[in-house]
Amino acid sequence: MLSLRRSERLCEIRKEESPNKNVKKEEKKEGKEREETCSTNKKRKRKDIKPNKKDKEVKGTKENYTKKKAAKSEDGETKLENKPERVEKKSRKTKITQDMFAKRLSNITKYVGAHVSISGGVQNAITNSLFIGGNAFAIFLRNQRRWTAPPLDRKNIEAFRENCLQHNYASKFILPHGSYLINLGNPDQEKREKSYQAFLEDLRRCELLGLTLYNFHPGSTVGNCTKEQSIQHIANCINRALKETSNVTCVIENMAGSGNIIGSRFEELADIISRVDDKNRVGVCIDTCHAFAAGYDLRTNKAYEETMQEFSRHIGFQYLRGMHLNDSETELGSLRDRHANIGKGHIGLEAFRLIMNDDRLNEIPLILETPIGPDDELSDYHKEIELLYGLIGKKSPIATNCVKTHITEKNKAKRKSKKSK
Repeated sequence: MLSLRRSERLCEIRKEESPNKNVKKEEKKEGKEREETCSTNKKRKRKDIKPNKKDKEVKGTKENYTKKKAAKSEDGETKLENKPERVEKKSRKTKITQDMFAKRLSNITKYVGAHVSISGGVQNAITNSLFIGGNAFAIFLRNQRRWTAPPLDRKNIEAFRENCLQHNYASKFILPHGSYLINLGNPDQEKREKSYQAFLEDLRRCELLGLTLYNFHPGSTVGNCTKEQSIQHIANCINRALKETSNVTCVIENMAGSGNIIGSRFEELADIISRVDDKNRVGVCIDTCHAFAAGYDLRTNKAYEETMQEFSRHIGFQYLRGMHLNDSETELGSLRDRHANIGKGHIGLEAFRLIMNDDRLNEIPLILETPIGPDDELSDYHKEIELLYGLIGKKSPIATNCVKTHITEKNKAKRKSKKSK
């Protein structure tokens, strides 16, 4: 009886609890539904939110931006607000088409130009020469301080040839310069062979570009052999290269004479030429700064004529293929290669007046290698080309500008006093 009563009592309790459980389940369902409705409402609200004015200005259309930038005043003038309109940068091509080339003289016998850059492609050398009004120019065929270089691009080669024809740059007025690393006079066979291969590569580049001249520094004994032995090495390399090429003339440059360098004296250049088999494909380039540093005076009519007579006696003008026109920062016979601007060094303007009126120097490239400013090298060269052409026909001697000399001597005195202290 007792157990029966207990079981009945348990049943009653369960019946009482069951509706509470259902209520809890319903409450849970209602809670979930509320959460879902809240989240959907939030999403709807986010979509319905309109951007404020600041957002419109930042993320607005291009039309709104341009309207914001410019607003007309009451006078009808357009005034810029906020940031000014961006000015498109001109590309190099745009500059070339818009800017005028410097005027080049025609019906001339003196072909003055400068050493110009081939940055961006060898064909750009013509453009750079046109900017300065050059009737001749010089270039490096590759990086002058590295042994290796990528091959010339075929399109650039074609463009170079076409531009030369279009702007009347004959090959005899283009004087490419060899690498500074080349030393054909080195007594070390392995090192000399490395120089020779770079030398030959330059000659082949000349042929690809249709050029007929190649200017280079002869070399050095490096203190390990006699000058005569070094000269023989140089001549042997030239003979070998001429056999492996067909049209290019090797143009040997005179040097300033420091250290063990070959070629500071006209006799040394003549000695090299005498050992070259094909005399039609060898020549000389006179650098005025180098000649002056080596002791050849050019400052007066008498001194100039004596130097030219010595050149004629040892070498001969038939071998002169070009000149580098540079003033000198250092004194006569200093043996130091320090170029200065025309008329602003120790040589002075009178020497260049004599050069520009010397008929023996007609029909060859006269190339400037003078110091240039950091900003506008083309402008600097253009001024010097105009200066040189302005000397043609002037008969009265020009007084040597001694300002540079005095400044140099003053600086030297200061340096000496500092060292003594």
